[in-house]
Amino acid sequence: MGCAEENPEEKPKCNPFGTRFLTDDAKVFEHNAWDDVEWSEEQQEEAKRIVENQQSMKVDEEKAMRLLSAPADQWDAFYAHNENRFFKDRNWLLKEFPELDVNEACNSENVTVKILEVGCGVGNTTFPLMQVNNSSSRLFLHSCDYAPNAIRVLKSQEAYDPEKMNAFVWDITQPTPEEAPAPESLDYIVCIYVLSAIHPDKIRKALSNLMSLLKPGGTLLLKDYGRYDLTQLRFKKDRLIEGNLYCRGDGTLVYFFEMEELEALLGEFKMKKKVMHVDRRLIVNRAKQVKMYRQWIQGKFLKPVEL
Repeated sequence: MGCAEENPEEKPKCNPFGTRFLTDDAKVFEHNAWDDVEWSEEQQEEAKRIVENQQSMKVDEEKAMRLLSAPADQWDAFYAHNENRFFKDRNWLLKEFPELDVNEACNSENVTVKILEVGCGVGNTTFPLMQVNNSSSRLFLHSCDYAPNAIRVLKSQEAYDPEKMNAFVWDITQPTPEEAPAPESLDYIVCIYVLSAIHPDKIRKALSNLMSLLKPGGTLLLKDYGRYDLTQLRFKKDRLIEGNLYCRGDGTLVYFFEMEELEALLGEFKMKKKVMHVDRRLIVNRAKQVKMYRQWIQGKFLKPVEL
């Protein structure tokens, strides 16, 4: 399943985001979701107005300082309370990132494919990836999270296989721990809703740490929250910290990116864009006749081979 990579300005021709397009507004409630839905100018202006109004309802400074001083603590408390009962397995991974089915590469090239999943939580990406690639003896999956309770829960599950997996605690804004993979050893790094959990001032350090582990020719696969996603627009009082950085009710942080912003960040590390796309999806509650607009950013970036 190949995507358009020659012209990165194009949307992926393999269309991993779905092919149900809304061409008749009168039929909007016939399905639960529609793909690649463009916003009207009025919707864009309304979204900007909502975000501007949030500026007058910021989190108080003392609370903001507390949340920003130890962001991992909020996620650690989250996993201590929820264990593995909250998030669903990401069984959609291969639809958006078909590269992660490494069976063919492993079998044909007789090499070990090494992947690092960042922000692994309790294994909702880890275990689906291993299940897909269970016929391969040459996949090794590193999984890290900065919440010790997440790693504890992941490693306690029956499906955890230390012969094929290495789960470890790491705040990617800090130096790499001993358990981390060797420099320039990884074929893929997977970041799903990871960069949005980091303060914008620390993202460059996090990317520098990650890129040092990716081998020349290796690929960064990412998905994260887009600017004016429904989640951002629904935030009320005491959620905005600064800019486009918010805290959820449980204290965890979330930042909303523009596509050009993420591309520029990765460009600072000489990463070459293969594919980048804003996944605009209209989710429909047919029973309540409610429309919900979601926006995610998906990208694939290649680390150049030094000449």
